[in-house]
Amino acid sequence: TKSIKSMSTQIEETLKRIQSHRGVKGVLIVNSDGVPIRSTLSQESTETYAALLSQLAFKASSVIRTLDETDGLSFLRLRSHKEEIMVAPDRDYLLIVVQRHEL
Repeated sequence: TKSIKSMSTQIEETLKRIQSHRGVKGVLIVNSDGVPIRSTLSQESTETYAALLSQLAFKASSVIRTLDETDGLSFLRLRSHKEEIMVAPDRDYLLIVVQRHEL
């Protein structure tokens, strides 16, 4: 239908906009089972990031709920010496952005 097509176009435009930011290495959308839906990374990197970060987001969400059952995870940011990984969870999906760490 037309609404699904326009939503798909909107998603693609959003991914392109995020990908165009300086230092962005890749953008992934992962479903609640950790299965990649869309990615701008290689197949191997997509599978690795999707599997590991979906598990981490689930565990982080569990920690937040354990500390306060009325609260929930809204954003997760990891920073290493080389990269910064940002995870924005939604009810059914995770948006993951991998960015080269710039000093």
